[in-house]
Amino acid sequence: MTEPKPFHIVFLIFDGITQLDFTGPAQVLSRIPGAVVHTAVQEIKPIQTDCGFAILPSTSFADCPQADLLCVPGGFGTKDVIQDEATLQFLRDQAAAATYITSVCTGSLALGAAGLLDGKRATSHWAYTSLLEKFGATYEKARVVQDGNLITAGGVTSGIDFALTVVADIAGQQLAEAVQLSLEYDPHPPFNSGHPDAADPKLLALLHERIYDKTVQNLAEIIG
Repeated sequence: MTEPKPFHIVFLIFDGITQLDFTGPAQVLSRIPGAVVHTAVQEIKPIQTDCGFAILPSTSFADCPQADLLCVPGGFGTKDVIQDEATLQFLRDQAAAATYITSVCTGSLALGAAGLLDGKRATSHWAYTSLLEKFGATYEKARVVQDGNLITAGGVTSGIDFALTVVADIAGQQLAEAVQLSLEYDPHPPFNSGHPDAADPKLLALLHERIYDKTVQNLAEIIG
């Protein structure tokens, strides 16, 4: 039996990353035949996630192979990513030859800062979608938005949906369904509050007040 050709999946990771933005899609995408997952940073050192543990990257920018699929997760650390020219140049260089350019959550803002969203339809975490237009993108209200080889996912858990979409595109729907079944991805959340359209308006207002109004304003000032 012929071994499948390596399919290089490169995740940009950074301090302050929302780990599920990365680990959710990685768990799914790693099931693609020939998948080789790389976690890339400018300098190899433990990367602190948003939930108290660290990830040890596998490669530096300089040694990272060319991605077949490039993915930028999100997290509060995005504010530093969009201000770091070396990181943005890494994204530009990788995107130039990547088959898929992807993001989860606020990772789309990093793609935007690298100039990769101009003229494209895209999405992001619901609290940050207003910032997409600053990068020349058009916000589309969906968990997964595909525009050519650009695929952006909404907040956190939607990264799993995007990854299954890619598996189906590369290896067929049957494999994607098999991966979904093997992971028992069958969401039945205990509460109907996973999207602003469904959540209690008071809860939405509370989150804006305590978290998102400040972080969105801060990012808007950085983006200019």
